[in-house]
Amino acid sequence: MLIPRQSVPELKVETLTSGPFDLAADGSEFATLVVFYRGLHCPICATYLKELGRLTPEFAQKGVKTIAISSDNEERAQQMADKVGTPDLRFGYGLSLSVANEWGLYISTSRGKTSIGIEEPALFSEPGVFLVKPDNTLYFASVQTMPFVRPHFQEMVGALDFVQKNEYPARGEYTGAV
Repeated sequence: MLIPRQSVPELKVETLTSGPFDLAADGSEFATLVVFYRGLHCPICATYLKELGRLTPEFAQKGVKTIAISSDNEERAQQMADKVGTPDLRFGYGLSLSVANEWGLYISTSRGKTSIGIEEPALFSEPGVFLVKPDNTLYFASVQTMPFVRPHFQEMVGALDFVQKNEYPARGEYTGAV
């Protein structure tokens, strides 16, 4: 389990339009919003990423860079980027499942074709949303076992005003005995 205020695992992937992505060197002003999605086969992911893409300029105004990452190959990632249609959103691809596991993402097995007729990969990671500070420490995390009920990006944009104005610390950092 990742712990707020502590370093996150290394995260390096290729992107469709921005060259190699290295989270530790991303250079955000406030944080990088890393959104792990299931892959091209997931219609809920496409809708979710459209919202992220639409709000990416608002995140940027608050010093937050965004990236959507999956274990899909380049071709499938490009198809998802085309489907989402938001040029401001970076798409990373080729996430290894061992790295997904280090990030605490759940791994699922294929059930064949989805409701939109696209074959699921043999193994793929379930969704996760992480806000990582420029010092590579975790600020926020949400991990799902299902494609449903994910954090709302509009709510995150609004929360950033409060967080930044009040220098609100990352919470959930306690690791002692309970």
